[in-house]
Order: sequence, then C-alpha cells, then structure tokens
Amino acid sequence: MNLRPDQLDTHLTRPLAPLYVLHGDEPLLILEAGDAIRAAARKQGFAEREVLVVNQHFKWDALTLAAGNLSLFGDSKLIDLRIPTGKPGREGGEALQRYCAHLGPGIATLVTLPLLDWKTRKSAWFAALAEAGVTLELNAPPLAQLPAWVAQRLARQQQQAPAEALEFIAQHVEGNLLAAHQEIQKLGLLYPAGALAMEQVQDAVLNVARYDVDKLRAALLDGDAARCVRLLDGLKGEGTATPLVLWAFSQELHALAAVRAGLDGGSPMNTALKSAAVFGPRQDAISRSVQRLRLAGLRVALMQAARIDRMIKGLTQGDVWDEFQQLALRLCASPKGNRT
Repeated sequence: MNLRPDQLDTHLTRPLAPLYVLHGDEPLLILEAGDAIRAAARKQGFAEREVLVVNQHFKWDALTLAAGNLSLFGDSKLIDLRIPTGKPGREGGEALQRYCAHLGPGIATLVTLPLLDWKTRKSAWFAALAEAGVTLELNAPPLAQLPAWVAQRLARQQQQAPAEALEFIAQHVEGNLLAAHQEIQKLGLLYPAGALAMEQVQDAVLNVARYDVDKLRAALLDGDAARCVRLLDGLKGEGTATPLVLWAFSQELHALAAVRAGLDGGSPMNTALKSAAVFGPRQDAISRSVQRLRLAGLRVALMQAARIDRMIKGLTQGDVWDEFQQLALRLCASPKGNRT
C-alpha cells in the first residue's frame, strides 16, 4: 500500500500496520515521518522498541531474533530497522523477503531507506516490503512548490506570511528543507502567532549569522586562510545552520570554476565573468581569486562540497565543520601550494 505523505497523520489515528517503509531524497521528511510512526506506536501500547542499523558487520539473524524476542509482560514491540545505504545485499534481501512472509502479531516494523534507484525499486526484497506494508516516498518538493510548503509549516505554528515573504524564504534556502525548517522555527521563536510582515521575515533570515557567512565568502576569495578559520569557528560556536555555510562555499566555488573554465578555454576575463553570471562588486574579487586557482583543484573542491552536503543530510559520516575548514584551506592555497 502506497501512502502519500499528507495522508500519514490521518492513517496513524487507526491501528498501526505491521510494516512501514520510508524512502526518498529528503532526510528531514523521512525523520519526521519516522518520528510520527514511533509516537503513534507508543500511544498504541508498543512499549518496547529495538533499533537495528544495517552496516557491514550486521548479522541478519538479528532481525529474526528481534521479532521473536517479545517482552515477558506481553507488551507490543516496534522494530526500527535502518538501512542507510539502501543496499541490504543478497543475504539481506533474502532475509527481508522471509521476514515479510512471516509478520507476526504484537510486532510493528519500521524500515528506513535513502533515495532508491530504479533498479532497487524493481528488486524482489523491496517488492516484498511494499506488498507487505505501507510505503511512503518522501522527496523534497519542487522549487516552485517550496513557498507553499513553507506556508504549511508556518501554519503549524499559527503564523502566516505574505507571498513575497514565502518566496523570499524559498529563494534563501535554495531548496534545502533542513535550512527552511530552521528558518521557520526561528520565526516561531522570534514572533508570536499571527501574520508576519515581510520586514520581520527579512530581519530574521538576514541575521548576524548571514552577515558572518558573507564575510566568510569574502575571506575565501581573498585567500585569507587564518580569517576563514576564525569565521568558521565563530559560525560553529553560534550554532549557524550548516546548509547556510555550505551555500556560501558553493556560491563561490561554482562561480570560480565557471570563470576558470572560460579562461582556460581562451575567453578574456570580462567574457568569462559574464558567462558565469558574475556581476557588480564580485567581479573584482572573483578576478583576483581565480588567478591563483586551477580548474582541476576547483573540481576536487566541488566534489568535497558534494560530500559535505551528504554529511549534512546524514548520508555520509564525518565532521562537517572539519570538512568546512579543509575546504577553506584548499581554496585559500597559494599558487605555489595549489599543485592541482
């Protein structure tokens, strides 16, 4: 049974299904759906929960044992099975099929997966999960629908905002739902229930942290490694949203790579800047910065930024702030030190 995300709350007012499968490209929505199912399980008397995380050392017998190991007091149990890679392997796929064929009373199972490719969706193990349980695909809304998504989230905290303010938030977070969620929570903390003015939204979003992020962008282009490290430490200490910091890096990286590619292709600086959509005061800073960087090194930096994005979304392990520092040092390398 496939369930739309907006149907989940109503569905959970009824007795739980024996199996739920969450998958998609948006970790925030998957986390929220999982929290809702876990809360409903507690409310319906599932007093025990066992979390199983599939990694390279995971033994699939643990899933069968968890289902058979009920409390002596006869309490119902929720098995929280998480497969971060979305690839259970041959042994795991067979174990999941056997498990789906013998779902017993007193047990509810929640299976959490990442975004699945078409081949995985066609696999026998996923088909068994989908047939035996309730499946929810949780993807980020298209950019055109993001303002409406923001409006729905504001309504949950009894707030409303004009269309221009909703569009402003959507453009600011550039499709990152975690960043949007943080901005919406901030508005709930700063202002009471009711209508929000455009000025209030702008003041909340363009706060001191954003100002410091803009200073970080300037330091990156200046190649000032020491200042970048200080600013990153300050942003970390203030609890700045990591998607916002990554946005700052990405803006400059994409611009620098585009200009560098243009120059390497024989274009004059002015043409390369125009092609990369670099205008106004940024032109001088980009022009200076691109002279000490090489396209190969910028491509490596873009791959590192993509890895940081996966870390932020919980798809890859690592220290995000340490990765930010390494990326800053890479971009601030001198011509002599920048061998790529």
